[in-house]
Amino acid sequence: MTAEVDILLIEDNPNDVELTLHALRRHHPDLQVEVLRDGAEAIDRIFCTGAFSARNILNRPRFILLDLKLPKVSGVEVLRQIKSDERTRGIPVVALTTSTESRDISVSYGLGVNSYIAKPVDFEEFSEAVRQIGNYWLSLNCSSEC
Repeated sequence: MTAEVDILLIEDNPNDVELTLHALRRHHPDLQVEVLRDGAEAIDRIFCTGAFSARNILNRPRFILLDLKLPKVSGVEVLRQIKSDERTRGIPVVALTTSTESRDISVSYGLGVNSYIAKPVDFEEFSEAVRQIGNYWLSLNCSSEC
């Protein structure tokens, strides 16, 4: 399976998008990152429907960074759909969200999220968290081969 992009970043907050992209590209300058701004757009992109119907569902990202608090369709519902479909279940999903509520954490892991990270408020801490996420999922984790 070929990746069209390395990372799908599903995030509606423009400041968080900018910070995440900056941190990822600072440490991984050749990354291809696609930004989606709401849950409905994310579902269309991932499942090749609507504006994304010409895509091949087998061209999967290396991983997805998913905010849980999204407009139109919640990140939890996006996660539910990804992990309940055999074509997309294997895509690693990292929840990168402001929520530290135990219910959100429990529900996310119950649905199959691969990692749950609360967004640090401090810029440097946020940047370091994103750097570590990128290093792990792009360099250390063996997805289909090492």
